[in-house]
Amino acid sequence: MAHTVTPASAVAATPTRENLQRLVLLRYLVVAVVAAAVAAANGFLDLGWETRPMVLGLAVLLLTNLATHLRLRRARPVGQGEFFLQLLLDVLVLTGLLVWSHGSQNPLVSLYLIPVVIAAALLPGLYAWLMAALTVGCYTGLMWLPEEPAGHHEHASSAFDLHLTGMWLTFAFSAGLIAFFVGRMARSLRERDRHLAEAREEALRNERIVELGTLAAGAAHELGTPLATMSLLAEELQEPLAGNPQAEQDIRQLRRQIANCKRIISELLASTGQARAEDGHSRTPDAFLQEVVSKWQMMRPGVNFEYRWNAAGPMPDILAEQTLSQAVINLLNNAADASPDRIEIEGRCEDEEMVIEIRDHGPGLTPEAQERAGEPFFTTKGSGKGTGLGLFLANATIGRFGGTVQLFNREGRGACTKVRIPLLSLISGQAP
Repeated sequence: MAHTVTPASAVAATPTRENLQRLVLLRYLVVAVVAAAVAAANGFLDLGWETRPMVLGLAVLLLTNLATHLRLRRARPVGQGEFFLQLLLDVLVLTGLLVWSHGSQNPLVSLYLIPVVIAAALLPGLYAWLMAALTVGCYTGLMWLPEEPAGHHEHASSAFDLHLTGMWLTFAFSAGLIAFFVGRMARSLRERDRHLAEAREEALRNERIVELGTLAAGAAHELGTPLATMSLLAEELQEPLAGNPQAEQDIRQLRRQIANCKRIISELLASTGQARAEDGHSRTPDAFLQEVVSKWQMMRPGVNFEYRWNAAGPMPDILAEQTLSQAVINLLNNAADASPDRIEIEGRCEDEEMVIEIRDHGPGLTPEAQERAGEPFFTTKGSGKGTGLGLFLANATIGRFGGTVQLFNREGRGACTKVRIPLLSLISGQAP
């Protein structure tokens, strides 16, 4: 199968990919430094370094850079293991260069610290410690090489041997400190970045909710006039249609629906601003869920469902907001839309949490739905059948109480929506 090469501008930038690009630039710098050192050692200082094998090692690094350039043009993501292998190759080539240039006596042995620092700063702790152990092992192997690789120098004195041993101990200690402390600091920075990303996402979500609330309040205010006109017209049509039972029944149904719309709009306008505790009284979690289910049943009388509460000892009284009731109703509506013939509603208290499970017998969640569930304006109900805001608002409301909403496929057929809300936030009657 032919592999397509994606232009570099079209490949999505990721932290690991960008770090690999920086490693390529660093490798060019190291090649330049080592090439200059080889030229100086053999041209001016007459140190007797083996030029040909060292030039071969530098060529290997340049070929590696060329291959990495081609690899970065492909859309395949760069993994942490691949990045570690790149560093591993650098260590092996550097070891070969040092073998042909007086081994541990070469000042370039300090270049071993570069891959250790990079691994500690960019990779998980295991990779950092592996790199530290590898470089210390290579340095140790260089210590066992003959001190006169080219036969140009006399045996080093005992003082110089002690100096080389001290260099080795200093390197091993430095590699361990880098792997530990730099790794810890890098992990803290990554954790901080993760928290900042979550905070930005939370701020964006709250901004969307405020915008939706503003639009909803404006729409509710504007709908008052057309609903009043519809109510007046329905009342005027009732007298001319007297004597027609079917028409009278339709008019009565129309007036009931208009009145229901007015009630919903009045409640929406009354609940704008600071959320208030629903009905102003407390009740147990099972009574709260029973009230929500009863209200939902009036809205969806054609849905068959089974409801049960699994009691497990005494329960505290809670004071839940109206927004929480609406969030649970939204989740029930989603399940009813997927499986109107049968859904199961189960509630319980466990581990200081109120748990609500809504199980349907529909087709289940597609992979896309599992990945994007809860995003605003994403819906699987088709055009004109859903806005994608019900689950988004339910997630946001339950999240305000420190709760979570999980959606997953059940074994066999259907999906399950599991809600967990800390009882402490419900006992206070206010979101944290």
